[in-house]
This record gives sequence, structure tokens and C-alpha cells, in this order.
Amino acid sequence: MEQQHRTVKQPRPAALPVRDAVERRPKSLSNRAFLAWILGLTMLVLALSLVAGSETRLVGLLIFLPAIAASLGTVRQTQIASAWATVAVSVSVARSPGYHLDDGLTLALTLVFAGLAVYGSRWRIARDSELVRLRSTAAVIQQHILHPLPELTSQVRVDGVFEPLQEDKLFGGDIYDVAATRYGTRVLIGDVQGKGLSAVGVAFAVLGGFREAAHREPTLSGLVEALERSVVRHNAYARHAGEQERFVTALVVAVDPLDSGTAQAVNCGHLPPYLVRDGGPPQRLRLEDTGVPLGLASLVDEERSAQTFRFPPDSTLLLYTDGLSEARDGDGLFYPLADRLAALVAKIGAPEPEAGGTADAGGTAGAAPDGGGREAGGGGAAAPASGAPVLGLAQALRDDVRAFTHPYQQDDLAILTLERRPAYADGTADPNTGRTHGRGSRQ
Repeated sequence: MEQQHRTVKQPRPAALPVRDAVERRPKSLSNRAFLAWILGLTMLVLALSLVAGSETRLVGLLIFLPAIAASLGTVRQTQIASAWATVAVSVSVARSPGYHLDDGLTLALTLVFAGLAVYGSRWRIARDSELVRLRSTAAVIQQHILHPLPELTSQVRVDGVFEPLQEDKLFGGDIYDVAATRYGTRVLIGDVQGKGLSAVGVAFAVLGGFREAAHREPTLSGLVEALERSVVRHNAYARHAGEQERFVTALVVAVDPLDSGTAQAVNCGHLPPYLVRDGGPPQRLRLEDTGVPLGLASLVDEERSAQTFRFPPDSTLLLYTDGLSEARDGDGLFYPLADRLAALVAKIGAPEPEAGGTADAGGTAGAAPDGGGREAGGGGAAAPASGAPVLGLAQALRDDVRAFTHPYQQDDLAILTLERRPAYADGTADPNTGRTHGRGSRQ
């Protein structure tokens, strides 16, 4: 009898945090900092004037005060700096004996620069405010397009973080989604080639194709082929419109409700996931049959195939994009993902070792091709692990890589964690623990 997949009802969570996505106003100098540097520069110029004995000529350097205020401060601060510079130059010219043409030119240039500075400040503030509004709109759109997390189904608990690269690119290239279907829980994570508004169409095509095909296609390979067709169709429209064609790296994972010990994945040129279980070091999954990115299937003869790998209860699967693995510090060094992940797992607290657990010497979990059996020790459904899953791993990784790359973020960042729940007959959930139970299982 076909098992009916159920999603455990929870209050709808907030969307993933988008760092600095919505700001109320453009950043500017505080009034205290503004007064400090304007008085400091004025005192410096006056001191140099006394030493050099040429007050009028050096006071003319205050003409740059309005320009500095226009680039860093508010319009009011620029107006104050302009008035301050004009008064200072006027007093200096009035105190000089006699009249010189240089004095008149200095005063005239000060007035011109002051007016231009105020105008430039108004233009900059208006432009920055428009960018803030656009970024706020983009953040709201992203929050509604991307699936809100965490998501709890009868097989897994999906959690994660998403931080798009802001700057002048309003939309990031990273995408993800979760679908609770009658075939089990299906999870997508991907990275669209390029960024900005031009990549949004491809992201919409993939997400829309996934949300429709995940419920229609009984096999994971069929789901991925549907995503391929979505990207190909979008590229055909883009080519007709004279726009750039794009591809998408993606990893699609399926957790079968009838199998509590394994899961399947199709890798379309994406980064391999990590498996955290049994209190041991994180294991990088060997997905040997890695296919080409979505949109490029016509370039190769091989078809994409699903691969089966061990995913027992109370273990955690880590999915991520290159914003994590290819992050660099100020010296250009790459973020040591494997080492930092192992350290964070040990710090957070990993599950207790399970009797009979297996891992190869290299810390890599094996993956068997679809239909080709399971790795050694993986026969049948696994018993629930005795330890607790690693919680808060995605948030810990986000904080760690942010500290590693501080103060700059070089790329979009998407991290998902899939915590495997104990699987039972009917997929119902314990309201007290959130874990699933079913008919004939021990309560």
C-alpha cells in the first residue's frame, strides 16, 4: 500500500535571514564624528598657516571641507561644512592687508565649491535612498520566492541560512527549495550562473519547475530531467530576446518515506554534500556520477542518474553553495571548510557513536549508484542512532565564514542542513517531541 507523506503542521516560520537587506536610510557620518573631523581639519589648517606665515593661501584649503562632507555626510552636514568654509575664508580675506586678486579668486572658488557640494550631496542621498528602496523590495521578493525555513516533514527537518551578495546586485544566484510529496521529501539547492536581475528568470524557471515536477515525477531522475527542460526553455526565450543563456549547478536530494536508512541524490555539477553522524568527523559524500549543470545536458551523451547513500536517523546532511567553500579571507586564502566543519561539529556536540557504524579511512562516505546496492554495512533500514542530531550547524557555519571573510562577503551564501528523523509506518508526529510515530512502532 502506498504510504501517504505528511508534513508536520507548524506555525509558518519567518523567511531566512537576509543580512542588511532592508535599511531605513543610507549610512552617513554621525554628528559627533562630523564635528570632530571638521574642527580637527580647521585647527590643522590654521596651525599650518601660523607656522608658514601665509594664512590666506592655506585657509583656502578649507575649500575641500564641503566636498568631503558631500561624499560622507548628510545634506545638512554638507551645508554646515560649506557655510563654515565660506565664513573661514571670508574672515581670512578680510583680515589680510590690502586687496589681492588671489583673495577674490579664493573666496569665489569657495562659494562655487560649496554650492556644488550641496548639490552633489543631495544627488548622492537621493541615489542611495533609491538603492535602499530597491534592495528592500528585492529582499521582500526573495523572502516570498524562497521557501521559509525551518521545515519539518515526516522524514527530515530542513534548516538553513541564505545571504545574498548585496552591493549593487539586487538578486543573488543561489536558490533552494523543499517539497513534501507523496514520494517523500525532496530538496533542491543550486547556483545560477551570474547574478543580478538577468539571473532572476533562470532562478524562477528552476524553482517553478521544481515545485511542479517534485509532486508529479515518481523518480528523482525524472524530476531532474524536468528541471533540465525548464532551463532549456528559458534559454530559448533568452536567446530569442538577445540575452545571455545561463546554466545552473544543482543538487537534488530525495528522502524516501519507506526507507529510514538511505537517501538518493542527483548531482548536476554542484558541490558534494557532507554527512554528519555517529559522533565522528563529517564525511564528504562520494557522488561519483556527477552530471553536467542544468541547461548543458545536450553537450554530453551520458544521462544523469540517481545515487543512493547512507542517511540514517539522527544524522545531518549539509548542502551548500560556493559562497561557503570558495570564501576567501583578506590574504586570499580559501575557507577551510572540512577543518572548520569538523571543529564546529565537535564544538556544538555531535551524536554518540553508534555500534557498528562505518566510515572509510579518508573520512568520506560511500555512495552506491541507483539500483547498484548500498555501501557495506548499509543493508536494510538502519536503527535510530543513539545520539542527538547536530543543531544550529548552518547558523554556526554562517557566523564562522563571516568572521573568516570579515569585513567583505565575496559571493552569495546558502547553507541547508537536513536532519533525518526516525521513520515509521504512517508518518504521524509526536506533538511533544516533534518526532514521527506510526502504527506498530514502540512509543
